[in-house]
Formats: sequence, structure tokens, C-alpha cells
Amino acid sequence: MIAVFLLAGCGQPQSAQPTATTPHAPVNYGNAKPVANKPFKIGTVATFDTPWALAFLPDRTMLVTEKPGHLWLVTQAGGKTEVGGVPTVHFEGQGGLLFVATSPTFGRDRQIYLTYSEPGEGGDGLALARARLDMVGGRPVLQNLQVIWRQLPRGQGGQFGGYIAFSPDGQYLFLTSGERQRFTPAQDPDQALGKILRLTLDGKPAPGNPGAGKVGGTTIRIIDPPENSGSAAKAAARTATIPGPNLTPAETWTTGHRNPYGLAFDAQGRLWETEMGPRGGDELNLIEVGKNYGWPNTSYGKNYDDTPIVPSTAGAGFQEPALYWNPVIAPAGLAFYNGNMFPQWRGSAFVGGLASTALIRVAFDGASPREAERWDMGARIRAVMAGPDGALWLLEDGTGGRLLRLTSKRGG
Repeated sequence: MIAVFLLAGCGQPQSAQPTATTPHAPVNYGNAKPVANKPFKIGTVATFDTPWALAFLPDRTMLVTEKPGHLWLVTQAGGKTEVGGVPTVHFEGQGGLLFVATSPTFGRDRQIYLTYSEPGEGGDGLALARARLDMVGGRPVLQNLQVIWRQLPRGQGGQFGGYIAFSPDGQYLFLTSGERQRFTPAQDPDQALGKILRLTLDGKPAPGNPGAGKVGGTTIRIIDPPENSGSAAKAAARTATIPGPNLTPAETWTTGHRNPYGLAFDAQGRLWETEMGPRGGDELNLIEVGKNYGWPNTSYGKNYDDTPIVPSTAGAGFQEPALYWNPVIAPAGLAFYNGNMFPQWRGSAFVGGLASTALIRVAFDGASPREAERWDMGARIRAVMAGPDGALWLLEDGTGGRLLRLTSKRGG
């Protein structure tokens, strides 16, 4: 398969904000046993066809995406109305309609953001779109939809990423871009794959990024083998170059990511990311500007063809995960809790588990995380959100995936 990427020069990053320091030696909490006695009640609100993400509106209704390309406006009682004007998506494998988020300025402009796999010449690519959510004839519809960032040129592969988080001041948008099962682009500073990008709300490179002002002018075409190919096939991948513009260096915040499926700020303004490893090595990362998180050069997992990957060592120049899991949990979604319904969990993070069919609570000692509790949910958990009502809201993966509301057994 042929995929085309952008190549440009990139200088040394300059820090745009004070950075914290993650622990040098992460601790593996991946063997925690699920707790049988759940300290919450589980209520089913609605069901969906392969749901992916949800976002709350100020009136406490929700937007829920379905991978085949549907967007729903959902009440807390479970009423569902399909939203019109959704862009065409390429629904196949890991692609489709992915993340949804409301703008920090939603109260005055009713803007929402969507990420999805956008079909086109040569395959598909991650796209970030912005639109206004209006009521037309009594039904919700997206109007003035505009793609404000896209992965170009398009190509093959899964692992799109596509998660969004807004800076605490509401000025900037952080976007995860997966490496599309292509390995090496995650370490190429001139390709958007395997990166976390920092953009303005209009999708432009944000001022103060490590590569601010840098623009490249070469496009590279890479013919890649599938991810489960052996090392010889990877080494035989062919390349060619053709001219073309590229803003990737000016957009990039961090590099060396594999499949980032969770992104959220904590109450202290620190940005965290959950990332799927290969066979082992799922990660929780504290995202620090300009850092390289190592994929595919280092991991606490190994390749699908059973070849080893060397863990990071001191002086290698890669940022250690703050926490990793072996065996994997297959993390999907990340939310920090600061509500009143579960006061004992304030400051904790919650992670959905796909392969682990679990909800995982992560506690923090300063900037050092630890897995505190794990509950077997009996289904793949695709998304987790802390609702404005203080409840935890979960989406199950797959056909018939339920929207669940987790409430205190003491009431709520």
C-alpha cells in the first residue's frame, strides 16, 4: 500500500512553558485484580451502534458519536435524536466517526469539534472539523462545517488517535495523531503521525510551540508493510520524495506516540495521555512540551511478531511513561474526577479498558500515578467521562454498546 507524508526541516525545540518531571522508573501495576464489589450503581441510559465518544452540553444533554458516521443528541433520560450535517467518514477497521468535543466558547457560538477518518485519494486520514450545532425545523443539525486540520496525504492503516483536549485557559486545542501502524513516522519530526499537536481553535499552529514558525517543503511517500510484519519486511519499505508544503514542525507539541486514545488535563493544569502499546506496554504519560516518548524505538511491550523492543534507558533521550501496564488493559478514554457524588475520588483519573473489560481508577501522589482500583465491567469500555451531575458516564464498545451512568450507592 502507498501512503504519502510531508517532510520538512525542524530545529531544536524551545520550551514554551515550565515543565514537570515524570518519575524516571515507572512502576508496573498491570497485574491488579478486578474488585468484585463495585462501590457504585450502574444504570443503562441508551444503546448505540459502535459508539466512540461523548461530550456534555451546558444543558446536560450529550453528543454521542457512532463509528459508522452517526452523531446523536441524547438526554440524560436516554432520549435520542440524530444530528444532521455530519461529514462523510470512512468506516472500516479502526476508522470512522471518532471524537466529539464542545468548544470552550460553546456558550456564545455553539461550536463543536469532530475527528474522523476522512476518505479521499490514496486512502484515508485523520480529519479535525468544526461546526455550529443549531436547531433547524426542531431538529439538531451541524452547520458551516469546516475541516480545519487534516492528515495529508492520506494512506492506509488504523490507529488514528483523534482525541482532543483544550488548554485550561481555553485558547488552544491539543490533538492526538496516531502513527497509523507505520512505525517510523512517529520519530520523524516532519510527519504529523505519532504526535500530539497544539493548535489554535481555528486549527492553525499555536504560537509558542517548539517548532513555531518552521515550514518545510518536501513530501515523502512511504510504502509500508503491515504492523505485524517481521523486521526484514520493515527494512525493505521503499521511499520516494516529491515537493510539497508542510506545517507539521510548527504544530507538534510532543513526538514518539503509538496509538494515543486518551487526553485530559488535571486540576493542576498538567496534561496526561493514555496510549496503547503493542503486545504489552500500555502507557499513561505526563505530556511535557518538546519531549519524545520513544515509539517505536522503545517500549515496555514487544512487537506482534514476537520480536523484542528495548525498554528506555537513562541517557537515551526518551521520556519514560509515568505508569505502564503488562499485560495490557487496552486503554480508551481518560477523565479526571472532581465532582461531589464520589468525594473520595476527587483528583483521581479514570481509564476505560477494552481488552481488560474494566474501569480503572488511577490515584496520584503529586505527579506520580498508581493504579488504585479496577472493576470488571463485563464489556469493553470505549469511553469514560465525569459528568456535570457528578456521576461517571461510560460508553461500551461494539454493536449495542450501552451508555452507562455510574452513581453513588448512597443516592444520586
